[in-house]
Amino acid sequence: MAAVPEYFGSMVFDDRVMRANLSAEVYQSLRRTIDQGERLNIGVANAVAAAMKDWAVAHGATHFTHWFQPLTGVTAEKHDSFISPSPDGGVIMEFSGKELIQGEPDASSFPSGGLRATFEARGYTAWDPTSYAFLKDKTLCIPTAFCGYNGEALDKKTPLLRSMEALNKQALRVLRLFGNTQVRRVTPCVGPEQEYFLVDADMWAKRRDLRFTGRTLFGARPPKGQEMDDHYFGTIKPRVAAYMADLNDELWKLGILAKTQHNEVAPAQHELAPIYTTVNIATDHNQLTMERMQKVAARHNLVCLLHEKPFARVNGSGKHNNWSLSTDTGVNLLSPGDTPYENAQFLLFLCAVLKAVDDYQDLLRISVATAGNDHRLGANEAPPAVVSIFLGDELAAILGCIEHDAPYTSIDTGKVRLGVDVLPKFRRDTTDRNRTSPFAFTGNKFEFRMVGSADSIACANIMLNTAVAESLRVYADRLEGAEDFQVALQAVIRKTIQDHKRIIFNGNGYDDAWIREATEKRGLLNYPAAPDCVPHLLDEKNIALLTSHGVLTRAELESRYEVTLENYCKTILIEANTMVDMARTEIIPAVQAFVLDTAKTAAAKRELVPGCLCGWETELIKKLSTLTDQIYREVGALEEAVSALDNADDIGSQAAAIRDTVLPQMGRLRLPCDQAETLTPKKYWPFPAYGDLLFGVR
Repeated sequence: MAAVPEYFGSMVFDDRVMRANLSAEVYQSLRRTIDQGERLNIGVANAVAAAMKDWAVAHGATHFTHWFQPLTGVTAEKHDSFISPSPDGGVIMEFSGKELIQGEPDASSFPSGGLRATFEARGYTAWDPTSYAFLKDKTLCIPTAFCGYNGEALDKKTPLLRSMEALNKQALRVLRLFGNTQVRRVTPCVGPEQEYFLVDADMWAKRRDLRFTGRTLFGARPPKGQEMDDHYFGTIKPRVAAYMADLNDELWKLGILAKTQHNEVAPAQHELAPIYTTVNIATDHNQLTMERMQKVAARHNLVCLLHEKPFARVNGSGKHNNWSLSTDTGVNLLSPGDTPYENAQFLLFLCAVLKAVDDYQDLLRISVATAGNDHRLGANEAPPAVVSIFLGDELAAILGCIEHDAPYTSIDTGKVRLGVDVLPKFRRDTTDRNRTSPFAFTGNKFEFRMVGSADSIACANIMLNTAVAESLRVYADRLEGAEDFQVALQAVIRKTIQDHKRIIFNGNGYDDAWIREATEKRGLLNYPAAPDCVPHLLDEKNIALLTSHGVLTRAELESRYEVTLENYCKTILIEANTMVDMARTEIIPAVQAFVLDTAKTAAAKRELVPGCLCGWETELIKKLSTLTDQIYREVGALEEAVSALDNADDIGSQAAAIRDTVLPQMGRLRLPCDQAETLTPKKYWPFPAYGDLLFGVR
């Protein structure tokens, strides 16, 4: 078997392949397009396309596709073969620069939120040369942006690229103020940790809720769950280890830097974490990772569950978005340095993040708002829906000294004066000790922990990039005209700390007292459900932010409001209809069958033993009969709640009604069903129980 370095990236048309297969002139021109945003010459495009095609065909490819990320949250692709007819009746393999640069998939069935009419089917895909093409299942996949006929962004990549450019522009302005003229580009980098569950495919096939919705809508608590903490970082079971090894091979061939793997807290839950890369490539890689995770699982007769809360009462799955800022000279701007220059620069960028998160906490919450994530936030080690920042005691103390112009007494260095003293060193291991924080500083990066496991990380990073760009814009505007830069810098940092210290919280995010303090005393926002926060996407301050930096137009924002709430409504309606179907056609008949057999047993006992009271049988029959009557009533009530949604005036009203009526009614239906499961023998119950699913993979 080949060593990993020999096959890593073997399915990627990366820099190594381009350097080997392109002329020096073409390669340098393409690099300028990638690194500096220079317009791509059609002659260069033709040369790149020819080299791509030859490389792909040599690896067995027959087709190419423009691989894009529509507003569905998953990827999309339309395959075209390389073949073209030749005069002798055969075919030749061709691929032009025009085909590389632009595609034209039918856009009529992708969600657009009103950006185009249904009859306007045309959409365009445009090559993103900053993300390498790759081979997947004998198809050359070309990462692309996706837009409508009039140029509106219909995808998640386009605004992500725009947000990266906005952040780069403002970060360079700030760096120039520090006298840094070498840096030409500042790029947000991300390492998204991916949590997931693995269940046996045969068991999964027997549960309609898992097949249709990705989560269990019914399920009684098993005798053992995660309370022993024995699964966390435990020995990986052979079947899971084989899956992980297979998955690693697939990801490494695609150039994805899969680094860490381990068991997570809940039984059957696991995690995969990659090495950092630029946020655009990290987003593409994460979409590919989720796709490969599910495909590889099928080879092992497993199913990979990416839903945020596939099982009640155990940990859900998130996707920790580790975010930092790097220069093209190799400097992490969120890493405290060893010199006064570096210290001051670090503190200003740190404050930019504090200001961004506080000013736009609603946008960060909106960026992770899905029906699935609503079940996860605030439960079983997931962060709460209230956004706050964890800095650790030492860094928070340093900021407090700056705010009050007071000595930093911990190591007795005197006052922290920017540009004069070296920032007191704080121990890195004190910065990440709070797993309940939604947004934690972890030594040289921030970890946004609210992202759901099935989410595209594009949404969170679009909002984070743009909000930080706005903070940096404000700072640059203030500092560029300052008479004394050091004095003005000190004032900007102190004012940021004073204005935004409410967002810093180093305590227990699960404590009810914190939620009260956050909302009642600090004025922080608390949006437990998607319908609570998504309407604020269209608040004027948020529209102003995203339009002023050229990230999203007003029309594009309105479309995303519609699409997000429409997805929320559809998701829960599918779940509600599945619950009705399962309760009526599976659970009630199963319980009735057991009741009937129990009644027959009791009757037989009375014949054999005259005067036998059959007390336990009678009591059990009464309990189960009461439960089935309750289930039947709750099914009817759920159907009525769903039907009432037809009276909603708009998507916002429908989403609110679902939150207030449908979801609570789903909970009322689940309760008697789960109680009936605890009283019904396994041979009667129509689908695998929690214990089977969570402990069924060996």
